[in-house]
Amino acid sequence: MNKFKSLLLVGILALAVSCSKNSSNSDDDSTTAQVDKSANLLATGDSANDILSNDNFDKLLIEIAYVTGFKPTEAAMADFTEYLKEHTFKEDIELVYKELSSPSEDELTLQEIADLETSNRTAFNTGSTLAIYIYFADAPAEGDDLDGGLVTLGAVYRNTSMVIHEATVRDLASLSSSISEADVETTTLNHEFGHLFGLVDLGTEMVNDHQSESENEDGQLVPDNHCNQAGCLMRAELQFGGSSGKSLLSNSLAQYEDGIKSGCRLSGSTVLSLLQQHTAKTTNTVPLDAECILDIRANGGRN
Repeated sequence: MNKFKSLLLVGILALAVSCSKNSSNSDDDSTTAQVDKSANLLATGDSANDILSNDNFDKLLIEIAYVTGFKPTEAAMADFTEYLKEHTFKEDIELVYKELSSPSEDELTLQEIADLETSNRTAFNTGSTLAIYIYFADAPAEGDDLDGGLVTLGAVYRNTSMVIHEATVRDLASLSSSISEADVETTTLNHEFGHLFGLVDLGTEMVNDHQSESENEDGQLVPDNHCNQAGCLMRAELQFGGSSGKSLLSNSLAQYEDGIKSGCRLSGSTVLSLLQQHTAKTTNTVPLDAECILDIRANGGRN
């Protein structure tokens, strides 16, 4: 009888351990289940229709990752949200803020920024929700030349990823008494997100040809995915002054894009030029022109 009791006890313990182990494995499986990130790792503009229309996604979840002390202004984020609602059919837009420690870098390349995203991003497409990741950095872009007038405010480098060099945004805003930090943030955010809309000819086809051209490193004029209409948010007015400026730009781009290419790299001179054209008006918000609006309407956007 004692032997039978002993065997019974051993059996019960073995069953309990087995159940506990299975339960633990089940928990591990659920917590370590791989998130499908592939839809968020495409080229700039590849998700233009999904962002503009509600055909596949009716909600935008925007993860705002910012280094401590470099959180974007509330005014800029409010204007940015209104811009999205104006041009897309997304009424449900959620901003989630994530404070991060500084990477302690004097300058950042796009590859380093992409690596930080890999480590810190938590929002990805799921169900009817499309996720966007925006990183507000405390370091300028690799290759910036303040003395030469070449600074980078922001860049897009994937279909749902962008960076805002917030430290540079603040430095640039401090140079003008008529342009605020929120003005520069809003213009940079809206311009870069315009490329996620697929502008110009970057995933959203043009209804009419309005793409500007710029010289490449070989001195040839090539399309540059920006708008040629005066005063448009998507216009890129890169003026660096002659061949030396072109060389400076080329070298700077090579340093910044070491390892990964940007869909757009927005210069400080472009933003200042755009904003200064609007300082005499009632608002410093720079709009999309009629041609860009035609394009996004044709690809599922609102107006």
